[in-house]
Amino acid sequence: MNITWYGHSAFGIENGDAKILIDPFLTGSPAWDKGWEDVAEGVTHVLLTHGHNDHVGDALDILKKTGAMLVANFEICMWLVGQGVDEGKVNPGNTGGTVECGGFTVSFVRADHSSSFQTGGGANIYLGNPLGLVLHFPDGKSVYHMGDTDIFSDMGLINELHQPQIGLVPIGDRFTMGGAVAALACRRFFKFETAIPCHYGSFPIIDQSADNFVAGMDGSGTDVLTLEPGGSASF
Repeated sequence: MNITWYGHSAFGIENGDAKILIDPFLTGSPAWDKGWEDVAEGVTHVLLTHGHNDHVGDALDILKKTGAMLVANFEICMWLVGQGVDEGKVNPGNTGGTVECGGFTVSFVRADHSSSFQTGGGANIYLGNPLGLVLHFPDGKSVYHMGDTDIFSDMGLINELHQPQIGLVPIGDRFTMGGAVAALACRRFFKFETAIPCHYGSFPIIDQSADNFVAGMDGSGTDVLTLEPGGSASF
C-alpha cells in the first residue's frame, strides 16, 4: 500500500488495482499548487467525508474525467449526480453502513462536524451528515480517515469494530481537534501502527505545524508520520 498526502485532508491511496482519492481539495488549496489532472490520472475511486468546499474540492471534475466510483453519503452522491456525475458510478452509504467497492470496503462512521457546500452566492447547500471512513483491504490492511471531527468517546467502538492500523488524523484546531486533543484521541481509543496528521498548515487560521500532535504522541507506541504535501509512504 502507498499513501500520499496532498495537503489539507486530501489523500491518495494505492493498493492492488485500487487508486483512491479522499477529499481531493487541490485547486485553490494553499497547500497544493500543481492542479488536479496529474493526481487524477488512473483514479478508480473518489471518497468524500463531507460536503464542505475544502473537502469536495475537485471531485466533480475528477469523477467526470475518470469515470471513477464515488463513495460518500447519500446527499453528496445525489447532489453530484445532479451536477453531471454518472448515477451508475455512485456508491452511497451512511453512518454504520459498509459498502463493497470492488477490491476493498468502506465503512461509514461518525464524525462530529457539519456538512454543507457554499455556493458562489454565499448560500449553503445541505449535504447530509459528516462521516469518517474506514477502508478495509483484502490483504488485511486498514485505514481510517477521520474526516473533520472532534474527539468523542465512541471512537472506542470504532476501534473495537474495525481495529484500523493507519489513522489519518485532523489536528489543525478551530474546525477540528487540535494537536493535543487529537493525540489524546489516538492514545485513548486506538492502537494505530501509524498516524498521519492532516488538516493543518494550509489556511492561516488553523495550526501551521504538527508539533503539538507529535509531542502528544511521544511514547505512545504509534509511529507518527508527518508528510510534506506530495509526500508518500509505503506500508
